[in-house]
Amino acid sequence: MNSPFTPAPASPVQEAPALTLANAQLVLPDRVLHGAITCENGQITAITEGDAVPAGALNCGGDYVMPGLVELHTDNLERHIEPRPEVDWPHLPALIAHDAELASTGITTVFDALRVGSIHSRNGGYKEYARHLADELLAARAAGQFKISHFLHLRAEICSETLLEELAKFGPEDRVGIVSLMDHTPGQRQFRDLTALKTYVTKKRNFSDQDFVEHVEKLKALRARLGAKHEVGAVAEAKRLGAVLASHDDTTAEQVSASRASGVGFAEFPTTREAAQACREEGIAVMMGAPNLIRGGSHSGNVAAQELAEAGLLDIVSSDYVPAALLLSAFRLAALWEDLPRAVRCVTLNPAKATGLTDRGALAPGLRADMIRVAKAGDVPLLRGVWAQGARVS
Repeated sequence: MNSPFTPAPASPVQEAPALTLANAQLVLPDRVLHGAITCENGQITAITEGDAVPAGALNCGGDYVMPGLVELHTDNLERHIEPRPEVDWPHLPALIAHDAELASTGITTVFDALRVGSIHSRNGGYKEYARHLADELLAARAAGQFKISHFLHLRAEICSETLLEELAKFGPEDRVGIVSLMDHTPGQRQFRDLTALKTYVTKKRNFSDQDFVEHVEKLKALRARLGAKHEVGAVAEAKRLGAVLASHDDTTAEQVSASRASGVGFAEFPTTREAAQACREEGIAVMMGAPNLIRGGSHSGNVAAQELAEAGLLDIVSSDYVPAALLLSAFRLAALWEDLPRAVRCVTLNPAKATGLTDRGALAPGLRADMIRVAKAGDVPLLRGVWAQGARVS
């Protein structure tokens, strides 16, 4: 796709010696090649076939070497800034811990999902935080304090009171990568089943039964009063920011059609096979959650990622709420499809293309030297090394 997103200029690459990973199974976009990969100055410079191990090279002993993983939607940062309900953790330490955790799971590019749109109420309320946290994230990135590459993903909460005011605080200079349209109105999309919503909310926020009833009524009232205005406004704001627009939890073909009319580039977690099939027909890439795939189903009772994979309706996988699930999902798909390169594309090249990142996502000369080394223990991948722009980060 042609993405409006313009990445920030690359951070200066720290001086690092040339690196060669040899005697490896190199997972290329279309095949697996036994050979060696060399990088200098943060870029891949050569790929050669054979089992030779040149002097000074790292002998991978037949392990897989594949591109660093590209993550488009993770809630992991929110878990670090609020490790328990109503507990605010200092942001810079949270950002650094989040970055290190992702690096340790093989993720070398992340679009950090920040909620935009607040609700001010006794039950189910949440406060604005995205602009302040984004400032801290961008400052840390500019200061070279991260191991991996970070971009902004703004989750536009349609059922909120302050969505458009909060979005207006961002500008093209922030280089927001993704704006996703999040409609969490109870009784539709992700939460068609109110029982699943009640379980989620009461455990997360310690709600009583009456608290939950008031929460549902509040969200439905907000949707009725502001939903249409917020949908139109969020689409316009995404265009103003130069961000890729994503839908979230499309359930029906009609919703997918509306997504296409709004200019959506990829669909996050469609909840039914009908919606996924409509996405395919509309040319919208389908993204599903790795935890859904690993667990064998959705925790909300929606369509299983494996069902979509078996039907050829899965293009991108996101770690969602379990960072380590992303690498595991690639090997789970590889076993299902009997095609490792195709599976790896779902967590590397496909998400990079969906967001217009043309400098990463594959092992090829001239691309960023974002690489991971992976062995296997039975069916479980074992991460043995992670490099970002040729520098070892885990």
